Amino acid sequence: MSRLPVISVIIPAYNAERYIGRAIRSILNQSMPTEDFEVIIIDDDSTDRTAFALELFNDAIRILRNPRNLGLPATLNVGIRAARGQFVVRLDADDYVSADYLSTLSRFLHLNPYMDAVACDYYLVDDNENVLERRSCLDYPIGCGIMFRIEQLITVGLYDEEFLMHEDQDMRHRFLKKFKIHRIELPLYRYRRHENNMTNDGKTWDEFTEKLNEKHGNKE
Repeated sequence: MSRLPVISVIIPAYNAERYIGRAIRSILNQSMPTEDFEVIIIDDDSTDRTAFALELFNDAIRILRNPRNLGLPATLNVGIRAARGQFVVRLDADDYVSADYLSTLSRFLHLNPYMDAVACDYYLVDDNENVLERRSCLDYPIGCGIMFRIEQLITVGLYDEEFLMHEDQDMRHRFLKKFKIHRIELPLYRYRRHENNMTNDGKTWDEFTEKLNEKHGNKE
């Protein structure tokens, strides 16, 4: 019987056929032994060829499929509840990571029991993977590139499924009330900027920004 993985990588995917292969290849090409981590991809009822793209990696990943489109936060929760690792980290389907992504983040958590979660810096890249700029994970936080201890995610209640945008900021607000996120000053994550980013929907973005401020008492 195989032992349990140390790390669970959660990849939510919705109509991601164009990018998902790049994301999967980057996470499977890690510098740590493959038996130390699992890759859980949740297809949120995609209407394109995402399902076909995932089948190409069927032997190396766990594929879950939502019976209907649930939205990003609910899809992330499906993945976390299925996770078997003690550490959980998210990778979005249109992004990719360096080969030392998992080994570096997990090493910090293993060697520093006082650390609740660790986040790495990242490169903002364009659709052709050209680097636009390097960003600090603390100055410009994103939902990815953070490795959590799974029991602490459970403690804070996972993602609020009402936040179809800003789900990461809501989680961060709640997490930081009890725990701390430590910075690793290495750009191990690649955050892709393209025309289909959810942040491009300005009206909806503003609506969920207001909802976030109301929930957490932010007057700004």
